[in-house]
Amino acid sequence: MKEKLSNNINQTELPDIDCIIIGVNCEKTLERCIRSVLSGNYPEHKMQIIYSDGGSSDRSVAIAHHSQVDVIELHPEYPTPGLGRNAGWKAGRSTYVQFLDSDTILDREWLNTAIDALKNPAVGAVRGYRKELHPERSFFNWIGNMEWNTKPGECDSFGGDVLIRRSALETTGGYDEELVGGEDPELSWRISQNGWKILMLDALMTSHDLAMLKTSQYLKRSFRSGYGFAAVQSRVAGTGSNFWKADLRRIMLKGGGFFIFLFTGIILLILRQSYLGIACSVLSIIAGSTMLFSPRLFRTEKFMRENNLNKTEAKKYAWHCSLVVIPQLFGIIRFYSGQLFNKPLKNKRSTLKTGLSTPGS
Repeated sequence: MKEKLSNNINQTELPDIDCIIIGVNCEKTLERCIRSVLSGNYPEHKMQIIYSDGGSSDRSVAIAHHSQVDVIELHPEYPTPGLGRNAGWKAGRSTYVQFLDSDTILDREWLNTAIDALKNPAVGAVRGYRKELHPERSFFNWIGNMEWNTKPGECDSFGGDVLIRRSALETTGGYDEELVGGEDPELSWRISQNGWKILMLDALMTSHDLAMLKTSQYLKRSFRSGYGFAAVQSRVAGTGSNFWKADLRRIMLKGGGFFIFLFTGIILLILRQSYLGIACSVLSIIAGSTMLFSPRLFRTEKFMRENNLNKTEAKKYAWHCSLVVIPQLFGIIRFYSGQLFNKPLKNKRSTLKTGLSTPGS
């Protein structure tokens, strides 16, 4: 039996919510996600749970059917999060729509807390904390746990887990169905442009298992984040908006500058025409390294203070912040080369799946 609703909320006054879960090949995590929604403190008769499948080849659809939730089966050649989320919210009818990725666990109290915040008609979307289940399992999980969240209050974007007004989705048209990265911030930007506020609440929204145990996974995720920065900025640039412009410029300057100085130094070192040439090559390599690592590698005290880290953790985070621009730069290059040759980055269903940091957890 569910516990009594917090804050003595009258169940008859609570609005209906469509809970949209998206996934592809997510048999390891889907049932847990659905169960978390059903076991929360929001009344079941006030919710419609819809699982939007992007073309799974595993047992995901069967699991959803067995859990007795509504199922939408999509079979796109190249699935995207936007396709799944749009199909989900358009199939529902409720005033509010909670989006979830299939590898998340919804907090029991979240929907009550979020609905209360949406009593303010100026608020179009609310988000809360996303907490990693196993940050101790890898450096990459630990980084994800730090970077999912921002400070409570008004913010400029949300991620894959968010509660949104249906009217905000209808006004904006919902998610961009072509983006393979950055679709959540891009929709955030359009919601803000239409006059709504986005709030980060001081409350747990979801628990999550990034399950990023390999360097190759980290590099791929960083590559896609760089691609997302470029893709989103390309879409909003025509409006004169600075949304993600500074992030894009920082990656291009630091990453691009590093490689320019590095290659110049290597060429000068190969030529070795004089001691002056060798000295110039060394200075060029040092300049490139300084551009890459400064100032973040030297801001450990700032990271300690702002992120509540000890000195060792702050150094690890500084290394991440410095080096991540390299795969992000290649993601940016991939976006613009794709535009040039009309070959955008696309997802392959066979490569999409969710896993667990601890098998069987």
